[in-house]
Amino acid sequence: MDALACVLHAEKDLRIENVPVAEMADNQVLVRIGAGGICGSDLHYYLHGGFGVVRVKQPIVLGHEVAGTVEAVGSKVTRVKPGDRIALNPSRPCGKCKFCQAGEQQHCLDMWFYGSAMRMPHSQGAFRELIVAEEAQCEPVGDTVSLGEAACCEPLSVALHAVQQAGSLTGKRVLVTGTGPIGALVVAAARYAGALEVVATDLHDAVLAKAAAMGATRTLNVSQEPGLRAEEFTADKGYFDVAIECTGAAPVIKDVIPAVRPRGTIIQVGVGGEVSVPMNAIVGKEIRLVGSFRFHGDYALAARLIKEGRINVKPIITATLPIGRAVEAFELAADRRSQMKVQLTF
Repeated sequence: MDALACVLHAEKDLRIENVPVAEMADNQVLVRIGAGGICGSDLHYYLHGGFGVVRVKQPIVLGHEVAGTVEAVGSKVTRVKPGDRIALNPSRPCGKCKFCQAGEQQHCLDMWFYGSAMRMPHSQGAFRELIVAEEAQCEPVGDTVSLGEAACCEPLSVALHAVQQAGSLTGKRVLVTGTGPIGALVVAAARYAGALEVVATDLHDAVLAKAAAMGATRTLNVSQEPGLRAEEFTADKGYFDVAIECTGAAPVIKDVIPAVRPRGTIIQVGVGGEVSVPMNAIVGKEIRLVGSFRFHGDYALAARLIKEGRINVKPIITATLPIGRAVEAFELAADRRSQMKVQLTF
């Protein structure tokens, strides 16, 4: 059996093709994908053929932010049944390495992650009509939310993991720099975690409006002076208890550090290559600088929060196009000024 999929052959060479559907084992499920969100990594593959040293070297089905409906289940599957609407966790850790055994599956030594060219052969993605998945990847989302909302479980998981890295946010002042889809979801996750104040920054007013819709108590366009250099943020050694940096842009971290109070925490989510960090300021203010990478248990929490309406992800979904218009959707997603999360339907 074959099914349509979004297959990238090279930079700007995205084709809609039939690909084989794998045979389903006893502990697996067949899922009909209903919606999938275009992530920044998908865009890098499409626009540039990869990122950093990671390059597309063979045709790859893109996509890892997906949700769908269970079509069939293997004889040993008990978690879901045909007809269930699910979010599909794209992360498939080995379960055997030292990190998996320690409960740190996001650092698995033999990770398979949907739509990733980090290994050869590439790990094929989920922008396809039908996919065979492991039972453990399926998180039921009920019948109330749309599959488009459910497809936001993956980026919300990234946001929840970043917030968890900061420790308790109850009553804290939080800065979120860069309010693309991840940043906007970090805003929502921080508010859910009890942050008293969440200031969101970006270069574009359109995405800042989305951050406000996701719960930011204040937004700041840092393309306008003085931005984070304003006296209210830098006086008395800094204003914010926690900063969650989602841009990966080198100049941003230098603006963030003066705005974080002594013994505050900076969580780095965005990646953009090597960044020069003023280490004397990190040391002098005893700032904790913490990385945040992917997620694991956070995915089930994200599915429940979306399912129960505790975090409303609808504001970040700005466009939805059918699979036949995938190239148009990818081009639209590249418009950072007007778009947040562009999704495909299958």
